Amino acid sequence: MYDRSPLFTPARRRRALRATATAVALSAALLTAGCGTPQDTVRDAKATSPSAGAFPVTIDNCGVRTTYDKAPARVVTIHQHPAELMLSLGLKDRMVGTAFPDSAVLPELEKDYESIPELAEKEPSFETVLDAEPDLVYGGYGSAFAENEGRSRKAFQDAGVDTHLNREYCGKKRVTMDDTYEEIRTVGKIFGVSDRADELVSDLRARVGKTSAAVRGKPPVSVFVYDSGDKSAFTAGGKSLGTELIRLAGGTNVFADLDDVFGDVSWEQVVEREPEVIAIYDYEGAGSIEQKKRFLLGRPALKDVPAIRNKRFVVLPLTATLVGVRSAYAVEDMARGIQPESFR
Repeated sequence: MYDRSPLFTPARRRRALRATATAVALSAALLTAGCGTPQDTVRDAKATSPSAGAFPVTIDNCGVRTTYDKAPARVVTIHQHPAELMLSLGLKDRMVGTAFPDSAVLPELEKDYESIPELAEKEPSFETVLDAEPDLVYGGYGSAFAENEGRSRKAFQDAGVDTHLNREYCGKKRVTMDDTYEEIRTVGKIFGVSDRADELVSDLRARVGKTSAAVRGKPPVSVFVYDSGDKSAFTAGGKSLGTELIRLAGGTNVFADLDDVFGDVSWEQVVEREPEVIAIYDYEGAGSIEQKKRFLLGRPALKDVPAIRNKRFVVLPLTATLVGVRSAYAVEDMARGIQPESFR
């Protein structure tokens, strides 16, 4: 349990009391952590203030309802994709900490990203997050709010800190590009920058549309996603955004029937499904791309798999396959790898 005595400063206590008073006044108490619905429902708290950027605004997010009387001013992001999303919306001045970078940052965001304090290489402790005195913690993976590590959404609520979880980890449903667009719009609503969010969504939609048009009518290419693993293969399942990215790029995920976002499959299954291309997810802590390629090429059982025989690999940063601003870029990168003739 969290010990309030050394860390619950008077400033934090005042914030917690204000948060409680607001919740009572609005009759919109925050719910405990959990995944009740896979969608974020955004609506104004007052029917008389429906315009974009109006406050208060209430967000239902993974079973937790939060009412914002104003835009958060001190935000900690846990995992890289929420940070990149906020930076893409021009919200650098609201960010007081980041954590868990897992790939190179988009070049156009690199300078801003590096200017924000990094709280931890992985998920920071609850105490470390509180030391940054945030009014909102925005998590990318469900592990951002791991209860067994003391970072549950309820724990942050009790400390007077709001939380938001990337919608990809709200529930067991198939994730699509629409989830990316809705996540961007939701964050835009929270910070009163819906105009920026709409502009960003329009840009990303146009990028995806241009790529999909280039590969339209081409025979789909079968793709196996290799995330990691040796005794078995950890791959993207049918509920992952990766499956959608492959489809939009002119391919099919050979494990689209795997009823999960990610899961383990046997190497025998990989051989049976004869993928023409292997998409390798790149991130820190799982071995380099060259190590992964050597491992795959060195497995005797895979030697007759078309992708191995022809050495056809596509490399994507893991961050690019998640609900965030990179996914639209990933569609083009994937398409150029599996349908190269469409871009000559």
